[in-house]
Amino acid sequence: MKVLYPGSFDPLTLGHLDVIERGSQLFDGLVVAVLRNPGKNPCFSVEQRIEQIRGATGHLQRIEVAAFDGLTVEFAERCGAGVILRGLRALSDFEYELQIAHTNKSLAPKLETLFLATATAHSFLSSSVVKEVARFGGPVGHMVPTGVAEDLARLFNQ
Repeated sequence: MKVLYPGSFDPLTLGHLDVIERGSQLFDGLVVAVLRNPGKNPCFSVEQRIEQIRGATGHLQRIEVAAFDGLTVEFAERCGAGVILRGLRALSDFEYELQIAHTNKSLAPKLETLFLATATAHSFLSSSVVKEVARFGGPVGHMVPTGVAEDLARLFNQ
């Protein structure tokens, strides 16, 4: 069975990568789906985020990276995924993710959502925190893959 791991990934963190690596071991195929969200002002273009993810996941088998817009359940159907994979860091994530999972289930009853707890070492990470640290010149090499850290340094001219 194929699984869909959707998100904005702006930028990809080591927490995201942890979920991708573990998800790739649990399923026959994993699609990392980068959301085009017109309501957000991302630091990196969709194309840049796709390249960052491909660079960080090159060592993995059965991984696809694609962009999408619209409803996640519709994209899951288009790419043949029967499961949506979501990472959890804290209880506050669970409340939000459960609401989304129930909404998705109401739209696509056959589609399941699976939650994976992020490794403890990455439980403090969020893309917002990473961008804030990078914006003010702090080190992010322990938060994101090397290529992403380099892209953040270029973005914020450091």
